[in-house]
Amino acid sequence: MGKIAASDHPGALELFHKILLASAAIPGAFPPVMIDVEANGNRYQEMHVDGGATAQIFLYPPALKVADISKQRGIIRERRLYMIRNARLDPDWAEVERRALSIAARAITSLIQNQGIGDLYKIYSQTQRDGIDFNLAFIPKDFNTPHLEEFDTEYMRQLFQSGYDLAIKHYQWEKLPPGL
Repeated sequence: MGKIAASDHPGALELFHKILLASAAIPGAFPPVMIDVEANGNRYQEMHVDGGATAQIFLYPPALKVADISKQRGIIRERRLYMIRNARLDPDWAEVERRALSIAARAITSLIQNQGIGDLYKIYSQTQRDGIDFNLAFIPKDFNTPHLEEFDTEYMRQLFQSGYDLAIKHYQWEKLPPGL
């Protein structure tokens, strides 16, 4: 995004805006964003949506082996990863109506939560392979403020206060993803 923003290309600002819009285009809730591209002399339109459709959080491509590359180049340095996951990681019980749409909605919610936890496992594995200190923060189990609607300001205020209170008490970063 920085390279696009710094570009003198006449379409850079429009592309930057489209990418930002696409990053919030949650499939099923908001329409995808179409971006014009050219490859091998052919023009196409790519459909873009929120990256959470493929990964909710990522570090770098797993095929990039930072420890091996560093060793080959004689680079020695301490590496630390600090991740703040804006979600609870404990199971979220909910009563579900015996209706196809309600069951499907709950299944999608569970799938998204578990995909996020799976992403943490993948990142943890990368950090262990590459000698990176793993540090994770997330919404604690005891945070129970109801989340009544999207962009619920009271919920956001309470969540901020919870994080602030934990920071004041010298929050202890988790060294493992949940369940390990």
